[in-house]
Amino acid sequence: MQTTNIRRRSMVLATEGMVATSQPLAVQVGIDILKRGGNAIDAAIAVNATLGVVEPMSCGLGGDLFAIVWDAKSERLYGLNGSGRSPYSLNRDVFVERDLDRIPLRGVLSWSVPGCVDGWHVLNERFGHLRIAELLSPAIGYAEHGFPVSPRIARAWARAAALLRQDPFSSETFLPGGEAPAVGDVFSNPNLARSLRAIAREGRDAFYLGEIAEKIVATSERLGGYLSMRDLSNHESEWVEPIGVKYRDYDVWELPPNTQGLAVLEMLRILGGFDLASMGHNSADYLHHLVEAKKLAYEDRARAYADPAFYVPPLDRLLSDEYTSRQRERINPLRASREFPPEDAALRNGDTVYLTVVDRERNAVSFIQSNYYGFGSGIVPSGVGFALQNRGCLFNLDPNAANSLEPHKRPFHTIIPGFVTKDGSPVFSFGVMGGDQQPQGQVQVLCNVLDFGMDVQEAGDAFRFRHDGSSTPVGDVMADGGTLYLEPGIREDVADDLRTRGHNVVYKEGGYGGYQGIWIDQDRGVLHGGSESRTDGCASGY
Repeated sequence: MQTTNIRRRSMVLATEGMVATSQPLAVQVGIDILKRGGNAIDAAIAVNATLGVVEPMSCGLGGDLFAIVWDAKSERLYGLNGSGRSPYSLNRDVFVERDLDRIPLRGVLSWSVPGCVDGWHVLNERFGHLRIAELLSPAIGYAEHGFPVSPRIARAWARAAALLRQDPFSSETFLPGGEAPAVGDVFSNPNLARSLRAIAREGRDAFYLGEIAEKIVATSERLGGYLSMRDLSNHESEWVEPIGVKYRDYDVWELPPNTQGLAVLEMLRILGGFDLASMGHNSADYLHHLVEAKKLAYEDRARAYADPAFYVPPLDRLLSDEYTSRQRERINPLRASREFPPEDAALRNGDTVYLTVVDRERNAVSFIQSNYYGFGSGIVPSGVGFALQNRGCLFNLDPNAANSLEPHKRPFHTIIPGFVTKDGSPVFSFGVMGGDQQPQGQVQVLCNVLDFGMDVQEAGDAFRFRHDGSSTPVGDVMADGGTLYLEPGIREDVADDLRTRGHNVVYKEGGYGGYQGIWIDQDRGVLHGGSESRTDGCASGY
């Protein structure tokens, strides 16, 4: 095994426009939109709608979205929080009465309002050039006429088959002939085509006020849920100011809570005080410092990341020089920390799509959208063609927690788009999918580029780690301090060194997130695209 990167692909270079995401058909849709005169925001909406058809376990109309937009005209960043809220009539007493100490991962009790469709609407209204109907047309075509299922998506679909069989409409929609489609099978979804046509024809109201809303509510009532027409009709997305920190010579931007983007910034602030490049890429020293910074940031995540309408996180304090210095001093370079609050096991997984688009005017969008777990709640309302997310399961039932369940509240969110600027100009639009892995993955990609000089494809290809914060069985004992998973390819002597420092190290294939990124070379006018080589996606430009 080796610590250096194994190049799996070359980066993609283009001048006019570029799209990167997790499924090639969706990438091509984005390129087509750019060539027809659409801008980056138009292309992102079209790509996301197509992904909801061709990668339905990960995203779709039943999920939420977040976006960071660089607007070339105003030369500034805009943030969109397109996440939905809990039902007005759902509170902690519901779970107390059912003797539940946490919200179920699946089923209607995990539902929150899906924010995706409204997110498309507000993005298009503010920045788009083309009509929503034109942007949804490719997705409608794939839903109506079918598409060949790609390899990684087929594997994820097969893993969800047992879940889908538990709900008759989920099975009817996504298990033709009673089985998940195999690689190369052509799958169509006529009910989803009808839902997309209604949105193309009537706009967001088709989803939040019309027949789609009525079908969602009818299913909620049938299964003992709490989502109502009032919840859907009152939903709205929110424009927010991105938050950023300086790292090396660059400014790194995330969205504020209720996302976990703040964890990226906290980790970078801590790591900025160390000479990581001198440690060597994926050396024991390097990995140890990243993992310890992760633990410190995730302590704050557990305590303070929540819907700011209910709890205002102390952003200035968490990113201050004084606090960062204290955090940095807590890192023992020779010993792994073993005392930190346990994290919710529900945060370890996630099915998400990330996409990024840059156009010829250099508008750029970093865009992430998700059902949370594969096929979300596992429930498909009759006749709509999509599953509803299970984001509500991330609420805490402790009344004293910042992220405690309250009526009409946004849950803590794992999905985070990232963006980098330098001297006030956009340079890198990127993201890493994968639930709890996302801040860890983003920081690794950023260090690969900004500390080790990797190109945008090498930065994603490089071997990764994932640290899970809760104790995990190893042999016959429970390991304190969490588990440090290493991707096979990181040297065994590095793993042994980390073990001597107290890390519980396990080699594991998979679970390290899915990356996409576009670097903007301002001097030469060239776009550099990178895409997750471990999955089906790609970057493409023209």
